[in-house]
Amino acid sequence: MFDFSKVIDRHGTWCTQWDYVADRFGCADLLPFTISDMDFATAPCILEALNQRLTHGVLGYSRWKNEEFLGAISHWFLTRHHTPIDPQSVVYGPSVIYMVSELIRQWSNVGEGVVMHTPAYDAFYKAIEGNQRTVLPVALEKRSNGWYCDMAKLEATLARPESKILLLCSPQNPTGKVWTRDELETMAELCHRHNVRVISDEIHMDMVWGEQPHIPWSNVARSHWALLTSGSKSFNIPALTGAYGIIEDETCRERYLSALKGRDGLSSPAVLALTAHIAAYQDGADWLDGLRDYLRENLNFIAQSLNTAFPELNWQVPQSTYLAWIDLRPLNIDDKALQDVLIHQEKVAIMPGGTYGQEGQGFVRLNAGCPRAKLEKGVAGLINAIRAVR
Repeated sequence: MFDFSKVIDRHGTWCTQWDYVADRFGCADLLPFTISDMDFATAPCILEALNQRLTHGVLGYSRWKNEEFLGAISHWFLTRHHTPIDPQSVVYGPSVIYMVSELIRQWSNVGEGVVMHTPAYDAFYKAIEGNQRTVLPVALEKRSNGWYCDMAKLEATLARPESKILLLCSPQNPTGKVWTRDELETMAELCHRHNVRVISDEIHMDMVWGEQPHIPWSNVARSHWALLTSGSKSFNIPALTGAYGIIEDETCRERYLSALKGRDGLSSPAVLALTAHIAAYQDGADWLDGLRDYLRENLNFIAQSLNTAFPELNWQVPQSTYLAWIDLRPLNIDDKALQDVLIHQEKVAIMPGGTYGQEGQGFVRLNAGCPRAKLEKGVAGLINAIRAVR
């Protein structure tokens, strides 16, 4: 029904992944598999809704607190995640990371600690350190059956007097781990016990592949918390900006909204972001299901290709996200040498694992959100580069 194999030239569109690849990799002529947007056009229902809104012609100030936007969010959580939410608890933000940063400022003081699982999304480090807070890492452990969190180590970190916030990534980026209900309930209890507030970034919530479903934090929450997310990853609309969250506590919610409107002047949202979210959540389910099938096949292709070339890797498709977190440590490869060959010989840009913290050394993160023809070139380049440095 939907064609995800179509190659769309993104050059010349001010595209971070394609037009500005040299900013991170030093070369401009690379095939990129980097930041987590996709090379697919968004859902037709979204494009139609955007065109209708543009045809209206008036693009004045808007309000996010309207029945259509809040109703679409409620509908999505109920139909896709079997979770009823109170529309009055919903808040808006220009991006998930803005919302993370603002809540870090409100829920902790300069010098205090934010706990997070590592390896971690690199913007988390920037949000914490940029607000003069301290990263308190809890390393995930790779086991034969997936990624594991040692809850005793987590509790020891949460119990430290400087620990004020758990910044949870659910599903987890970059590992793709999907937290079980038992794990989430344990974390909720530990945070409640040690008076630690929770910020749960759930932007990848719609990209879960295995039998373990995504469980929104609101289903297990015990103490002060915020669930933050957006349709930007699922429907490939990050350029429109716009995110939303659930802050259950009224005082915390009003304080957040006061900062959004009064201090930062951000209460009028991008109207096209509202339009896109409403269309996506009301009419985009079939498109998303087709996309998910295509992405799963892309990830299966990566697994088959890598494991045929290097059986000792035994790389398994992650539980979630379209980001292939590939452990190359069994091959004993030098990370820098690999990147040099990828960039200068294979002309491919793939994120080095060290971007996500020291626990990412020996890994690469390959974005599989693209047509298969592009992915085939990128995987071939990675295999060639590995062979060149072994």
